[in-house]
Amino acid sequence: MSANQSPDQSPAGQPPTATYDSAFLKACRREPVPHTPVWFMRQAGRSLPEYRKVREGIPMLESCMRPELVTEITLQPVRRHGVDAAIYFSDIVVPLKAIGVDLDIKPGVGPVVENPVRTRADLARLRDLTPEDVSYVTEAFGLLTAELGATPLIGFAGAPFTLASYLVEGGPSRNHEHTKAMMYGDPQLWADLLDRLAEITAAFLKVQIEAGASAVQLFDSWVGALAPADYRRSVLPASAKVFDAVAGYGVPRIHFGVGTGELLGLMGEAGADVVGVDWRVPLDEAARRVGPGKALQGNLDPAVLFSSREAVETKTDEILAAAEGLEGHVFNLGHGVLPTTDPDALTRLVEYVHTRTAR
Repeated sequence: MSANQSPDQSPAGQPPTATYDSAFLKACRREPVPHTPVWFMRQAGRSLPEYRKVREGIPMLESCMRPELVTEITLQPVRRHGVDAAIYFSDIVVPLKAIGVDLDIKPGVGPVVENPVRTRADLARLRDLTPEDVSYVTEAFGLLTAELGATPLIGFAGAPFTLASYLVEGGPSRNHEHTKAMMYGDPQLWADLLDRLAEITAAFLKVQIEAGASAVQLFDSWVGALAPADYRRSVLPASAKVFDAVAGYGVPRIHFGVGTGELLGLMGEAGADVVGVDWRVPLDEAARRVGPGKALQGNLDPAVLFSSREAVETKTDEILAAAEGLEGHVFNLGHGVLPTTDPDALTRLVEYVHTRTAR
């Protein structure tokens, strides 16, 4: 299949044709839009009281494996905020858990790996991911696409570097000491680890696309810890492998990282159709760094939502002004929705962007 084919022509034959002309997918394809589309990273989750209610007493990883619960949580922000796309409720470590990695998501800490990957023998524990390993994902996507109709559903995965950082460190890390020690000290083991993770990640994204994802986002949350030369040499090949593996499906591919202002051009080179930008770099400058042929996504500072309505609108106007010359723009935050964000502020923001950009 050609990479130029539309999502409704994917091998699965399932992705809903109703989403193809949505504002979100048009913006991703750098086509004219009726309004600037809006969605938020972490919109399905912590800031919503209805989310906290349905998640009560259910551990995070378990909640990701219950299709009916995943469906309800994914739909909640679409109902409440009127966003232009849903993002599948899950976690980036789900595919690692699915292949047998002993890990858990500890409240207030994040993913914690019982036995970190530090040697070649440890690498052998990372087996291939099969669709059967994540059958609950396929089931949830089926439920969701039936409910969403013309609203696109975004699938996602963690990028090889960020997954590697959790595996090597054993959990979240401020300085990534063990990760960088492997990357610099045993570059062949590092390359083999990222290559293995690229295969696992690509398999996980393929499951989502074949089950109905209209677009996919690769989160490289911690890659901003690297210098550009290290990224090009030690990370870009694995990320490119992931994007290349799903190119034939024809669905837009989004790439996002935090603190990646110096890496934006390289992240675009990895193969994404849309490059996500955090709040540190204005969108017009980000477009210069990324170069032509890519849409951009972003980039309101999530903390701005704690300010007055007028302040939120002023900052939003600045972003929309910076985006005026872009080939394609998807409005989003520069990182995820913060847990104590007022949900009404998000609803107002969606309405404001839609109204200000209506064509």
